[in-house]
Amino acid sequence: MPTRILIVEDEPSICENVVYALEADGFAVATAATGREALEQMKSQTFDLIILDVGLPDMTGFEVCKTIRKTQTLPILFLTARSSEVDRVVGLEIGGDDYVVKPFSPRELVARVRAILRRVSATPLPPNAHDASIPLVIDDVRCQAIYFGTSLNLSRYEFRMLKAFAAHPGRVFSREQLMDHASEEPDASMERTVDTHIKTLRSRMRGVRSGIDPIVTHRGMGYSLLETWPDA
Repeated sequence: MPTRILIVEDEPSICENVVYALEADGFAVATAATGREALEQMKSQTFDLIILDVGLPDMTGFEVCKTIRKTQTLPILFLTARSSEVDRVVGLEIGGDDYVVKPFSPRELVARVRAILRRVSATPLPPNAHDASIPLVIDDVRCQAIYFGTSLNLSRYEFRMLKAFAAHPGRVFSREQLMDHASEEPDASMERTVDTHIKTLRSRMRGVRSGIDPIVTHRGMGYSLLETWPDA
């Protein structure tokens, strides 16, 4: 699958140039014009890197970065019209991976993106991550769940739920507890979506090992992950 990049930029001309340069280099690209739109997209989609404008119309890119860093470690490259050292330092200190000042060359930006992705890919995977005999490995650096050697394509919520399960096999989580793990702003209405996320998790995991039902339903209580894995 191509590397997926989210561009958060409210200036259409800049956004179009960046999209063109990245797609020409083989990346899959999504866009958002505001910080809130970006955060909403990240609730339902997974990305490998974010290009984040600092001067957004609804909130600063620094605020968006801080929100993302509460739960995710994916690389963030800042775009900004500010060139002062203070702004660059702030951006890097709150969790940015690189900083490009406007105006910039799209070719340079693509080169920066590739350099960041090389650094991330150089980070070793957890031991035996793709060993098909190991049921489940959680890779926090890449926000991936690897099930019997196969990487699962999960949304942010699904990954976080599975991560909570994996940390405590056999523990029964209520819907409320699962949403606490999955969302930075859980509420009662969102609890009703837990069953949908669990259904999707089961489907993706059964696609790898159809003979195993990895998530156990405890009626009236919640869900748990298997403690003992059968052969399949």
